[in-house]
Amino acid sequence: MKGLNVVGITGGIGCGKTAVTNLFMQYGITIVDADIIAREVVGVNSPALNAISDHYGRSILRPNKSLDRTKLRQIIFNQPTQKQWLEALLHPLIRERIVRQLEKNCANNLYAVLCSPLLLETDQKDLTKLIIVVDLAIETQIVRAMKRDNNSRQQIESIIAHQMDRDQRANMADIVINNEGSLPALSREIARIHLKLIKHFEKLG
Repeated sequence: MKGLNVVGITGGIGCGKTAVTNLFMQYGITIVDADIIAREVVGVNSPALNAISDHYGRSILRPNKSLDRTKLRQIIFNQPTQKQWLEALLHPLIRERIVRQLEKNCANNLYAVLCSPLLLETDQKDLTKLIIVVDLAIETQIVRAMKRDNNSRQQIESIIAHQMDRDQRANMADIVINNEGSLPALSREIARIHLKLIKHFEKLG
């Protein structure tokens, strides 16, 4: 990781992290997505998934032997000690893969992006040199997440309640993107930030 310029992108559910990273990709920026890695780590027959099914029982698996994420989410939301157990298992594995992907795919780029919903809650933030937070008003966040995931308001509100506080997240950011507007407005904002990042990292040498 030495000498690698990594920009972290994070935000709450429904804030538009994927829309932001898709726009960065248009400039040839490599994106390492912690959500994708987290799904890979618990793939069918993986050591992590085997450990989870041993711990919670086979009922945590779907008929095709993949992880039933809805059941797992219900368990860890209601039992903090189980959340801690799961994080102790998965977070080191996810971080290891993140580092490997960054080193493999991004070494020749001026900067790379690590997108992670848990960037600020974990030691993943230590891999970054700058942090971008994608921000929304809570009501907009709820409405967009409900539409995207086809979940109830209660489900989305519960997820938000378990995530880092909006103000706390913004206070830890180097750059805050207000994503209340249209996609063209967001595109213009990412173009401006991309140029700013280029100048920043070129100055650092």
